[in-house]
Amino acid sequence: MKFATLPDGGADGRLLLVSRDLRHAVEAAPIATTLLDVLERWDALAPGLQARYDALNAGSVPEARPFHPAACAAPLPRSPQWCDGSAFLNHGRLMEQAFNTPPIPEFDTVPVMYQGASDDFLGPASDVPFPDEADCIDFEGEFGVVVGHVPMGVSAAGALHCIRLIVQLNDWSLRAFGPREMKTGFGFLQAKPSTSFAPVAVTPDELGEHWRDGRVHLSLHVEWNDHWFGHPHGREMNFGFGELIAHAARTRRLSAGTIVGSGTVSNADRGAGSACLAERRVIEMIDKGGARTRFMRFGDRIRMTARDDAGNAPFGTIDQRVVRASCADDGEARP
Repeated sequence: MKFATLPDGGADGRLLLVSRDLRHAVEAAPIATTLLDVLERWDALAPGLQARYDALNAGSVPEARPFHPAACAAPLPRSPQWCDGSAFLNHGRLMEQAFNTPPIPEFDTVPVMYQGASDDFLGPASDVPFPDEADCIDFEGEFGVVVGHVPMGVSAAGALHCIRLIVQLNDWSLRAFGPREMKTGFGFLQAKPSTSFAPVAVTPDELGEHWRDGRVHLSLHVEWNDHWFGHPHGREMNFGFGELIAHAARTRRLSAGTIVGSGTVSNADRGAGSACLAERRVIEMIDKGGARTRFMRFGDRIRMTARDDAGNAPFGTIDQRVVRASCADDGEARP
């Protein structure tokens, strides 16, 4: 199945079923009105939703309408929890080499993960507001999974059975805050603003052969200001999503709707380019003696689309502009 969410003034939006070719959509009601409700009652609601999805693809749902991905919110506009890993070890090793920092202990055997904000995810075409270009605005192309209820202490193999949906995302970063926040030992806060999502969340079966070993076997095509930036492939994920979920659930249960991210998609082959500015900059430091690529400025545009070899894009596209945030003197955001 493929799901999307339309904003409707409420916190969780209005749930849509989207056709396999992303051309048509129909509301999931009366079976369910929000994706979070579906995830919390998956076993009860999935059969009815599957039947409606099959009918949509067969062209036998009269109320189906053209699908407009740019009008969508994030598939989950908010979730109980957002845990982001760093499962592409090539990315971390490049950072260590460029900055001559000691290796992270057990980096090869224990996943690295932080807990981010999950109350305000952004849709695929929303302008993304930031307060200051000097904060070093960066994009980070990733894949993620959305789980059902996950028991504490689940095995990596068992965790794969808890995956309900797969998503594509842009985990925005403000690099100026990262070094200080990492040194505190408390993790990211200001360095990690709201995350953006591609319009469509898909069940694993929708990816067919492109979902195996707990990894998304698709290339993530990234364009910055309409220029190619990279197309790294998801197959080089050192820890699969089963291992990432098991790591997050080692000492606690995970609520249905928890999202677990892969970290920046990164390949050893330099020809694949990068999925974030920081990685390109450290490659320049290693190869050329200094970073030459700037961070993002207001008005910059970023596009991300995961594609298979035939050009199919199961999640749709993230296509956003960075803009200056407008805040009142009292700290309240202006509408």
